[in-house]
This record gives sequence, C-alpha cells and structure tokens, in this order.
Amino acid sequence: MTELTQRIHSILAELRPEVDYSESTDYLADGLLDSTDIVSLVAALDARYGISIDGTEILPEHFTNAETIAGLLGKYGVNP
Repeated sequence: MTELTQRIHSILAELRPEVDYSESTDYLADGLLDSTDIVSLVAALDARYGISIDGTEILPEHFTNAETIAGLLGKYGVNP
C-alpha cells in the first residue's frame, strides 16, 4: 500500500468510521460507498489536496478502491 492509498483510507475512515475499507477490492460492489459517500469523498479530496475534481471524472470506475481513487488523483497532479 502506498502512502497515498493509506491517506485515502484515512479520509474514508473519517467519512464512515464504521466501515473497514481495507478488506475490500470493490467499494461499490461491496456496498461500502454510495453516491452520497462519493460526493462527500470528492469534497474531502478536493479540500485535502487543493484540487477540483471535474464532475465528468466522477465515474464509478474511479471509486472502485483506493488504487483507482489514487489514479484519479494522479490526473490532478497528486503524487503517490
């Protein structure tokens, strides 16, 4: 796990502390994230990294797991 994916897990834990994301490879299929959670996560990521994730990038495939979220952040210059 990279430092960035660890930070993503920390942000997710702040948003939904009752959920253990570390065991899941597909947050959406496992029911760990819903559309409201994704909106909250995008807002948290934008604030944390000083970016503005474009609405066209808010696609299910970008929120499958910490690695796909890290890939999305990479498009905005956030390094692992």
